Amino acid sequence: MQCAFFSTALMASAVTHAHNSWLLPSDTSKGGKGGWVTFDLAVSTEFFSFDATAPKGVSVQILAPDATQSEVQNLVEGKLRTSFDVEINQPGTYKIFTASSGLNARWETADGKRGFWPPRGAKADPAEFATAVPKDAKNLEVTQASRRIETFVTLGAPTKAALKPTNQGLELVPVTHPNDLAVSEPSEFLFLIDGKPAVGAKIEVIEGGSRYRLSPGEQRYETDKNGIVKIQWKKTGMYWLGAEYKDNKATKPATVRSGNYSATLEVLVD
Repeated sequence: MQCAFFSTALMASAVTHAHNSWLLPSDTSKGGKGGWVTFDLAVSTEFFSFDATAPKGVSVQILAPDATQSEVQNLVEGKLRTSFDVEINQPGTYKIFTASSGLNARWETADGKRGFWPPRGAKADPAEFATAVPKDAKNLEVTQASRRIETFVTLGAPTKAALKPTNQGLELVPVTHPNDLAVSEPSEFLFLIDGKPAVGAKIEVIEGGSRYRLSPGEQRYETDKNGIVKIQWKKTGMYWLGAEYKDNKATKPATVRSGNYSATLEVLVD
């Protein structure tokens, strides 16, 4: 498996908060024999501006159209963004993504102070859970959290081999291909949580360039009983799509299961 590794963690949440993570490609489609695409991985308060410290401690993976791993090239880790290149030379659709999961806990101590595990910036080791959390912790909430950030690039005709779900965490399964989005018609996506329909997942869509508008102009949706959401795009352009899901179907010691997902998508004319 070919990955690129960085040195601190991405923001945990996908649906809009003070800061949001995103992965922006310089192109979402290529013709002819293909070529190079540059990607920016960043955290910001506005889409798609560089106004916060660059994310660290992230592995980026490239899934080629034949579902094999491709390579990250020319990695540059800057103050406000991490950039890299990918050679798009295989016909079909590439998926570029980061994914992570782990336990986290929060509680109140006997004297009313808040406790957290793991410490900020650290990775949870499940073997340390029993000793890290006080036995007299009050209002203990243990969460099994998953996070995924994606974007897609297609050479020639769109394909779906690289888009198959892993059945781990919150995932988008395209009904409408993510590189075939048109402003004139709604796009349909299926969301899964650990391989099953994510019923009632909260979805938010925001067009890029939000710093030039008085308000973000977000569109909010919720998945139906089958985990499906239909999105009507307002106009052409680059969009950030965020999804968030939470339930109590967790594996012990977790009591809460949560999933966060985001994707950068381009909407074109017919």
